[in-house]
Amino acid sequence: MDASDPSGPWSRDRVDHFLADATVPVRLSCRTPADDLWMLSLWYEWDPEAVELRCATSADADVVRFLRARDDVAFEISTNDPPYRGVRGRGTATVEPDAEKDVLRRLIARYLGDTDSELAKRLLSPERDEVVIRIRPERVHTWDYAARMKETK
Repeated sequence: MDASDPSGPWSRDRVDHFLADATVPVRLSCRTPADDLWMLSLWYEWDPEAVELRCATSADADVVRFLRARDDVAFEISTNDPPYRGVRGRGTATVEPDAEKDVLRRLIARYLGDTDSELAKRLLSPERDEVVIRIRPERVHTWDYAARMKETK
C-alpha cells in the first residue's frame, strides 16, 4: 500500500480533497537522536501532484534537528469533532531552507486568513530563519466514522 493507493474507505481523490480542505494541524511523530518518540502539531499544505505534505517551522526548532538525524515519521490529520474521520500514515521527511518564507506565507493565509495578526507578523519577522519540512507518505490509511456516529450529529 503506498500513498497513491490508500487503505481504508477513501479513494485517493477523497484523500486529496480532505487534505486540501481540512484546516486542522498535522500531528507529526518522529524520533529524537536518543531514539525517544517526539510528537508535535504543525500547519500543513497538501500537494497532490508531488504527493507530499509541507510544513514550515523555525530553523532552530527541535524537530528540525531530530528530522535531520532520522527522517522516518508518522502523521495524522483528523477532524477534532464528531463524526471523526481522517488520514494517517508514515513516510520520510526532509528539511530545507525557506529563505523567502513562501510556504509559511501560504500556511498563514490558509490558517489565519491574512498576515495582519501579531502572530503572522512575528512568524514573518526578517530575523526568523524558516525551513520547510516535506513529508513524503509511503503508506496512507483513511478512516471515517460518520456512519456509526450518526447519533452524535
